[in-house]
Amino acid sequence: MKTALTGIKPSGVPHLGNYLGMIRPALALTASYRCLYFIADYHALTTLHNGAELRANTAALAATWLALGLDPERALLYRQSDVPEVMELAWILSCFTSKGLLDRAHAYKDALAQNRDITAAVYTYPVLMAADILAFGADVVPVGRDQKQHLEMCRDIAVRFNHVYGDLLVVPEPVIREDVETIPGLDGRKMSKSYGNTIPMFLPAAQLRKLVMRIQTDSTPVAEPKDPGAAAVFQLYRQVVGREQAAPLAARVRAGGTGWAAAKEALAEALEAAWAEPRARYEAWRQDASGLEAVLRRGGERARELAGPRMRAIRRAVGTEV
Repeated sequence: MKTALTGIKPSGVPHLGNYLGMIRPALALTASYRCLYFIADYHALTTLHNGAELRANTAALAATWLALGLDPERALLYRQSDVPEVMELAWILSCFTSKGLLDRAHAYKDALAQNRDITAAVYTYPVLMAADILAFGADVVPVGRDQKQHLEMCRDIAVRFNHVYGDLLVVPEPVIREDVETIPGLDGRKMSKSYGNTIPMFLPAAQLRKLVMRIQTDSTPVAEPKDPGAAAVFQLYRQVVGREQAAPLAARVRAGGTGWAAAKEALAEALEAAWAEPRARYEAWRQDASGLEAVLRRGGERARELAGPRMRAIRRAVGTEV
């Protein structure tokens, strides 16, 4: 069975955009692949410099994966920092990564354009991402269309290394979910922590409904026909329940007589139906800190067992191990 790998940064509270755009499709891969899911805590250090917050975010993210159905006996769940082989490989790969390649990275160019402080970690971010993938011989990596460049850079680095030392690294293929749309936030822009427009997962029902009712809509009167596809609230509803189940609400909105408030109520009900049981499991995991840590520790041990043989071969090839 081929291996699929995906990771997410513990840079904040998991939200609806994380679930629809990444977590839900990633969990679906377990039907066809041996799956590795990692919490990218070293990546989070590029923006998060509070140790207590990073630990809390990591625990919340681990509990989220488990609450949503990840079975740690069937798939690996681990912290990036529990696998030192990844950081070792990142250094080795950096010796085969040209400055020109890193200069072309979209994230780096965006940081330049915004005149942000650029650390060495921000600049070499793609190298660590490549090590995350190549250390485990992942065959496929699920990515969004806006993240495709990172995987292309990973492939370039692997090909260059293999040209020197032979085919030690698996050159991964992307799995691009064309059916995953941009997830709008409360203000209609892409849902993002940086915009402050997210819908956090596992809020109590009353808080969740209150937040959904804040989603921005136009002022078209209830009686008039409206275009459901142009409204963030309906786009979210359709992505939560699926096109077929969303069709009746779309028809009512187009016909007139159904306002955006009704669409918001439908979304709040759909989210509560989807998340009520996972919320209970999430809260149980958050109360079981030792159990959660045991899952992550065991995942890290198993991940090291996978990475170890490949890293020994790489060390022998480059000359750092006899």
